[in-house]
Amino acid sequence: MADPLFWLTLSLLLVAVSLTAVLMVAIPAMRELSRAARSAEKLFDTLGRELPPTLEAIRLTGLELTELTDELNDGVHQAGQVVKQVDQGFNSARQQAKAVNTGTKSAWAGVRAAWRAWIKTAPPPKPKNLGHRPSTLPTPRPTQVKQPWRNSPSHSSSPPDPEQLRSRSPSVPSQPPSSEADADPQPSPRD
Repeated sequence: MADPLFWLTLSLLLVAVSLTAVLMVAIPAMRELSRAARSAEKLFDTLGRELPPTLEAIRLTGLELTELTDELNDGVHQAGQVVKQVDQGFNSARQQAKAVNTGTKSAWAGVRAAWRAWIKTAPPPKPKNLGHRPSTLPTPRPTQVKQPWRNSPSHSSSPPDPEQLRSRSPSVPSQPPSSEADADPQPSPRD
């Protein structure tokens, strides 16, 4: 066993077997790595061709989304303004209806009050001016009514019935004469 040549040959043989085993395992792995490299190269080529337009489309989509968001915000703002205007229109219509209702009630109350006042205080009919001169005679004054029951011999403590007194007394006007004739003593000249 002391032969060094034997050990050297044995060592070389073992190294050769080991290298063969390593190569037999490494060759399929190398093939798979080359396939993966080719696939990666194709993927990178595809990404190089497709990724810039995709990124551009994503960027444009983001810009469009921003524009749509701005338009939506503007639309919501304008809708809020329209709602406010409609609300103001309803409020003004309500106020105008109240004003019309108040005006109608006031006008109706005025018409009713005027009608009642006109009916209650209808002016007496004015005498027609026939061209006569007003009378210059003094207006008659009421005469005192004699009370015959005091002068009678059968004087009793109670006065007679008012109905009897009215039938015995002369007629006395109940209203004073109108002052229209006194206000215009000069007759209007007639042609």
